[in-house]
Amino acid sequence: MKLLIIEDEVNLNTTIASFLTAAGYLCETVSNFKDAIEKIDLYEYDCIILDIMLPDGSGLELLQYLKLNKKNDGVIIISAKDSLDDKLTGLQLGADDYLTKPFHLPELAMRVAAIIRRKKMDGHNIININEWLYIDTIAQRVIIHNAAIELTQKEYQLLLFFVVNKNRILSKSAIAQHLWGDDMDLADHYDFIYTHIKNLRKKILLAGGEDCIRSIYGAGYKFQVNQ
Repeated sequence: MKLLIIEDEVNLNTTIASFLTAAGYLCETVSNFKDAIEKIDLYEYDCIILDIMLPDGSGLELLQYLKLNKKNDGVIIISAKDSLDDKLTGLQLGADDYLTKPFHLPELAMRVAAIIRRKKMDGHNIININEWLYIDTIAQRVIIHNAAIELTQKEYQLLLFFVVNKNRILSKSAIAQHLWGDDMDLADHYDFIYTHIKNLRKKILLAGGEDCIRSIYGAGYKFQVNQ
């Protein structure tokens, strides 16, 4: 999943990019209006993180540009301005969300993930994996072969992270950052991730589901399903 970070504060730009890269995203960064236009013209992004105040233009103008060019990139506005007018204008111009500085990086990551889920699911709240696994992202309900299964919150978040990134290798670090964010103690081992994955796999198999979680030696894990 590819992100574009448009932020002129160098430290904040770098911090956001580092955090989201560790969470498993491919991040590109720019710090001004001109470079942002060039990136938008060349590529499509799953989500754009957009500061309103740029040294050579306005983030709201970039939103207008995206709209005029019929771009479907998700957009989260980040700005120190806590103005209702700015929020309404941004949302009317096509932004998906608005986050006021200062903010917590795990909250930004969660909002990025939510936007990408909506975009990938075409606005629907039900994820269907090969007619045997269904996830209702609003009710946070998981159904396997027409029977609901009980998952802890972390198991649910882990399953959703796997499914949204199906057939893609996720590093242990990316999984840890997704589940715990800033509260994650970066230790030398990830036994707690193995425990959650073991419990999740066991519940899926007991419900008659397929064993889709693959351990990729030296790389991480992958939720492998036929397209």
